[in-house]
Amino acid sequence: MPSHTPRLTVLPDARAARRDRPTLLLTGGSGVLGRALIDELAADFDLLCLRRNTPLRDPRVRELEGDLVAPRLGLTPLAWHELALRVDVVVHSAAETNWRTPPEDIMRTNVRGADNVLDLAARADAPLYLVSTAFVASTPSDEDRARFPGAAAYLDSKSLAERMVREAGVPGVVVRPSVVMGDSATGRIAGQQGLTKTIGSMILGQVPVLPGAPDARIDMVPQDYVARALADLVRGGVGGGEYWLTAGKEAVELREFADVCADAAVRHGLPRPQRPRLIPVEALHRLLLPMLEGTALPASLRRRLEHYAELLLVFQRELPFDTSFGEPHCGTRPTRAGLRSALARNAESWAEDHSGLLGRHRAAANSPAKAAS
Repeated sequence: MPSHTPRLTVLPDARAARRDRPTLLLTGGSGVLGRALIDELAADFDLLCLRRNTPLRDPRVRELEGDLVAPRLGLTPLAWHELALRVDVVVHSAAETNWRTPPEDIMRTNVRGADNVLDLAARADAPLYLVSTAFVASTPSDEDRARFPGAAAYLDSKSLAERMVREAGVPGVVVRPSVVMGDSATGRIAGQQGLTKTIGSMILGQVPVLPGAPDARIDMVPQDYVARALADLVRGGVGGGEYWLTAGKEAVELREFADVCADAAVRHGLPRPQRPRLIPVEALHRLLLPMLEGTALPASLRRRLEHYAELLLVFQRELPFDTSFGEPHCGTRPTRAGLRSALARNAESWAEDHSGLLGRHRAAANSPAKAAS
């Protein structure tokens, strides 16, 4: 990896010439957490967002077109030099999170991207805040790596990025959120993630079987909780340490998750879905899926079961986590009731966004053929 020793001295008068508000460079501003971070940070910082293709079109930020994995972030030497003079804080939220991406591409994006922003932070003499994941606590087995190479590569890349921050010799803070859901008050979320898709499938009653233990929990936290905690760390001038942005002992149980989604289905005129039968993850792969080979099991259902197994294989490891929420400069500690309420709002938001799909399911459920069956 390139050295992160600062090779550019920023003169005091250059710093003094900056605007009254500090400049914060944010990567991943178009993502779920990135959008929430813009909401949280815009009042206190001049936000400069690195983006490659898709414009943010947010009047609160200035956009910098570049490439996270290219040398100098894809900038010219002069633009790179000027950026280092300008930036006071770096928040690195961008990452490849799609586990269907080839593992080598996941590693390349997440490791090289972290390396490049570390280089910038060193040159700018700016603290770096790295968004990692709480699930670095999971250590995939050799069998897991063979079965879920994308998930394993994601966890490996995050662990390596954390180590790079610790060894870089610059002020660096690592934040480890668990599963990020939509806003706690509105349920809105910037993109469809694994959790959001799972909520939708549960509302539609498309999950007859779910891999997981009866007492399994899903550690998930609303995006605004995570954004507020990270922003508090930045505003508080915290320059080092590792912070677990997790529900911890307040994490909702899998059966509660199913009940909240079932309640949303009933509110929108659908039959109440049966609570999914919980089976061990290993049983899914060693017994159920092989047994169903060659049967009429729809390919979409098989893919969904494999997807849930992959998610839960990671998300149910090492629970409950410790949590840093509520510590000085680290947001507010969530409660079980608050998390369940946030989940209900997320389910409601999904239903509102998919009203047409829900209408078709209502019609199918109330059709004469269905009633006669």
